[in-house]
Amino acid sequence: MLRAAALEKILLISALALANQAHAQTRQETDEEEGQRMQAEQQAIANRVLTHGEVCPDPKNPCLDMGSFHENELSFKLKSKFNFDRGRDQSLPFYALILRSGELCKMPEEDRLTLQKVFPTRKVFLHRHFCEGFSDKATYTNINRKVGFIAVYAGKTEAEAKQFLAEVKAAGAFPDANLRRMQVQLVNQLE
Repeated sequence: MLRAAALEKILLISALALANQAHAQTRQETDEEEGQRMQAEQQAIANRVLTHGEVCPDPKNPCLDMGSFHENELSFKLKSKFNFDRGRDQSLPFYALILRSGELCKMPEEDRLTLQKVFPTRKVFLHRHFCEGFSDKATYTNINRKVGFIAVYAGKTEAEAKQFLAEVKAAGAFPDANLRRMQVQLVNQLE
């Protein structure tokens, strides 16, 4: 009788241990599923792009939300404040005249300032995405993001941009200049 009671006790302890192990495994699987769900939600937010308004091509009148843009970036009108709800903000499309390209982070601000004097009514801007840490968050669509460049706003329409290109080429200063249709993109920090 004592043996049967001891055997029964051992079986009960074994059953409880197996139940605890199964519960712990279920909890671990639930935690992993929750982590995967949260990661998927964060990725969905990071992939969300909100298109805003037009760029502000007049260097004397940049868009009012200058807290989001550096002096060497082409600003655009923001519809709504960033609230950790999207990965990128972007402007409406426009045309830029790429004047010179080179190694990313090696295009000097002094060159941009000199060229801004050549084009006083059109914003001259640099591509320096993340060259100054996370504060350089502007980049552009339809470009090689590993290359830096100096560009000038060429117009809202293709016709306007082609006319500007013809004027610049006729002056002979930038024989390799080329047009590019693009949008400004601000990459938002989600963490």
